[in-house]
Amino acid sequence: MTLPPIAVALDTTDLETAVAWAAAAGPHVSTVKVGLELFLRHGHDAVLKCREASGGRDVFLDLKLHDIPNTVAGAARSVAELAPDYLTVHASGGPEMVRAAVEALPSTRVAGVTVLTSLTAEQLAAVGFTGSPRDVVRRLAVLAVEGGARALVCSPLEVADVRREVGPDVRLITPGVRPTSSGGAPDDQARVATPQQALADGADLLVIGRPITGATDVARAARDIGASLH
Repeated sequence: MTLPPIAVALDTTDLETAVAWAAAAGPHVSTVKVGLELFLRHGHDAVLKCREASGGRDVFLDLKLHDIPNTVAGAARSVAELAPDYLTVHASGGPEMVRAAVEALPSTRVAGVTVLTSLTAEQLAAVGFTGSPRDVVRRLAVLAVEGGARALVCSPLEVADVRREVGPDVRLITPGVRPTSSGGAPDDQARVATPQQALADGADLLVIGRPITGATDVARAARDIGASLH
């Protein structure tokens, strides 16, 4: 059975809660996402226990590494024994930094994070990026792929542009996905779309957190969102 292309975001500092979410959503998703707050609190245990609870789903280790190439390489090697399926690095670190992570973890899909979905055009300009968010995302996507990234993270509003830019072989991951059943509430995301639209535009993996983990019945929410994608 092909599982829906959903990475459920286990965004909590409480490992027991994350494990419960992973167990409930695991039968209905392809991937579990372990991010900074969970990993910094519980380290390798967060990955090992959530992977096991989910039934062995893919692990998306969302650390968004951003430092000099040598430091990023060392950080990537430090999680090698966890064999994450995905590891995120900031594309704005440049192709050499991305390449350092790729060479340190050759069996992992290093994913270049382009522009955070919480950022607006005004905020991007304030930190020195020129052009629209779409232009900035495209430029960073190309740089990350030049560095060897086999996956990219972008908002659903840019996924069609990025797909045209990088071709069919790079896996596109889209946070900022809000099912219509959740009322489309953006929370702290600025650039959002529905899961169906993101997939139609070329996304390969949808990152969905609160619409699943914030539901009264996590398993049912994951199942219903997955079913809506077919």
